[in-house]
Amino acid sequence: MDQDFSQQRQKMVRDHIMRRGISDEGVLAAMLEVQRHVFLPDAVVNFAYQDTSLPIGDGQTISQPYIVALMAQSAQIDKSSKVLEIGTGSGYGAAILSRIAGEVHTIERIPTLAVSAAAHLQYLGYHNIHVHTGDGTLGLPAHQPYDAIIVTAAAGEIPASYLSQLKEGGRVIIPVGDALGQQLMRLRKTGSGYSKEFIELVRFVPLIPNT
Repeated sequence: MDQDFSQQRQKMVRDHIMRRGISDEGVLAAMLEVQRHVFLPDAVVNFAYQDTSLPIGDGQTISQPYIVALMAQSAQIDKSSKVLEIGTGSGYGAAILSRIAGEVHTIERIPTLAVSAAAHLQYLGYHNIHVHTGDGTLGLPAHQPYDAIIVTAAAGEIPASYLSQLKEGGRVIIPVGDALGQQLMRLRKTGSGYSKEFIELVRFVPLIPNT
């Protein structure tokens, strides 16, 4: 089945990823390799390689490919990196990160999505990803410290748990804002706190704690 989509995936990377400034070789290789259509419901699978977000059920979406690539590039990771993803969703983002980083932990608050994502990742043979179910606003302290934390939902305020679970010099990539406007930010942990850098205007679903 992937043979049917490989040319579409190459076109996606060429037209929507590279042309918009993504140049990290590891990120580009991952975007070419990972089969986005595997992570989608049958009803939308034919739109897999368009540069758009798509519904995956439970009121959630799979992020557009450019944003996935942008976040991965902004995290500045390599094979020596341990990464935490907040908001597994379909599992596509974790799959991309796993092709670049050495180890990926990903946490999802909706159990059905976590189970589905884990099944897709296992099917593709991506064994350096660990899928957890829980409250992503708390991070995942059991496996800290992380070189990077990537958050796939928008927070009004940045949870302190993320910065505390980073190595010094580690990065948090997070959308900050509300339904009226969000900014994708990179926070870098320093000895005295953290630095903050604007990346791009974005739109994500809200980061929701378990109740």
